[in-house]
Amino acid sequence: MKVEQLILQYIGYRKSLGEKFETNETYLKAFCKAMGPSRHIKAVNKKRVNSFLYGSSATITSGWFIKHSSLLGFYKYALARNYVTQIPLPDILPKRPPPFVPYIYSNAELKRLFDTGLTYQVNRSHIAPFMVRTILIITYGLGLRIHETLSITLNDIDMDNQVITIQQSKFYKSRLLPFNQQVKKIIKTYLQWRIKRKQPQSPDAYLFISKNDQLLNLCTIEGIFDFFLEKAGIKRTDKARYQPRLHDLRHTFAVNRLVGWYQENKDVQQLLPVLSAYLGHKYLAHTSVYLTMTDNLLQEAKMRFEKYAKAEQL
Repeated sequence: MKVEQLILQYIGYRKSLGEKFETNETYLKAFCKAMGPSRHIKAVNKKRVNSFLYGSSATITSGWFIKHSSLLGFYKYALARNYVTQIPLPDILPKRPPPFVPYIYSNAELKRLFDTGLTYQVNRSHIAPFMVRTILIITYGLGLRIHETLSITLNDIDMDNQVITIQQSKFYKSRLLPFNQQVKKIIKTYLQWRIKRKQPQSPDAYLFISKNDQLLNLCTIEGIFDFFLEKAGIKRTDKARYQPRLHDLRHTFAVNRLVGWYQENKDVQQLLPVLSAYLGHKYLAHTSVYLTMTDNLLQEAKMRFEKYAKAEQL
């Protein structure tokens, strides 16, 4: 069978199981292009596969393992159906790179970021500064993925009950996110701003739209955010491979919520499933990725331990 034919068959199979399969589909289609769509699957050898896995870079990143995992699933499918007689993947895997460590913004850095949103020059894009600032505040304040923020419609916002519905995001799940009075004030101010700008007010209109009343481009927002970081003077000094990212606002939200619960003397273990559901995670283990051990978190944990130790001595 030809490479393209089998890959499309496999993608269709995985999606029929209810998977989004977006990342794997992207890598498999890239693999198809690299091997040649019309090439017979049995003509793809280890040398060609290695060329795709490693590319032109000698540096092993987490992306290498994602590509490998995508191909492994595909070839196991092909092997089980006798389309191939062996799996042409490396027998020995390279050493994994150090685990990714997200950047946790301090309160002072968050303020600088949000304030930059009111002063940056719009000649880099046609997106109003006030809109960008609101996008960042909502993304952080509700612990959202940026694509979730950009997908909010006017119909998703219930101002009376202070709830936003995030429609079928990751894992095909929708969820309700309650928000406090502070966030309500920000949303109300922004909605009034939209009316003054004569933006669409139909229920299905996106909360954040471009100059042409279209859904905002994710790459554009990420580019503006990187500009904000530069203007605010925020960068890593710990020699990590990645500089602070837009998605790290979500990590910061999770960590700050945890610290807040510690400071309020709440039962954090009991509340972790609540945080997991709020973030839209299917499993509690997914939430643990967001809980980076910061100085504040360490301090709160230390105080808890000391309090427990003293109680044991009484």
